[in-house]
Amino acid sequence: MAIKTLSEEQIESLMETLRTRFTKNMNLHKDLEWNPIEEKLRKNPKKLWSLFEMETTEGEPDVVGRDESTGEYLFFDCSPESPKRRSLCYDYQAWNARKANKPEGNAIDKAAEIGIEILTEEQYRKLQELGKFDLKTSSWIKTPEKIRQMGGAVFCDRRYDTVFLYHNGADSYYAARGFRGCLKV
Repeated sequence: MAIKTLSEEQIESLMETLRTRFTKNMNLHKDLEWNPIEEKLRKNPKKLWSLFEMETTEGEPDVVGRDESTGEYLFFDCSPESPKRRSLCYDYQAWNARKANKPEGNAIDKAAEIGIEILTEEQYRKLQELGKFDLKTSSWIKTPEKIRQMGGAVFCDRRYDTVFLYHNGADSYYAARGFRGCLKV
């Protein structure tokens, strides 16, 4: 598979977007500074490409903290509503099992194509502590293996000022359900 890279113009435009968003949303990353993050990004074209894809699909990626065990910066999709990667089954197995009306694809493979991981329930709840997201949409989240083996998948949203965890058949898909991703840099 070919290495996915951005042009200098795309890199500079993305950096400006990310820098502006970082400065505007200091509540998401109170104890962090932009310059060390930008330095790490510029050294990693693959991660830049993933952020570009997150941005292209209207995920509005932003830094939400650091992984304490690795020191990596965590970028989450911080768009108010689920990014424009919607109408997807949960994973390939669910997509492949559909006999009719197959959607364009599935959330797990789409995340892998972008180079990100789908948020876990813990990450989703952390995001919701930083703001109010998915007030009209919902987002698939990483499903525990036991649930997935029984044909299910889980998703979350925020209603009534509360974060809810729900279940559905993994082969279901809805125009208002997408997924949020995490990129570690």
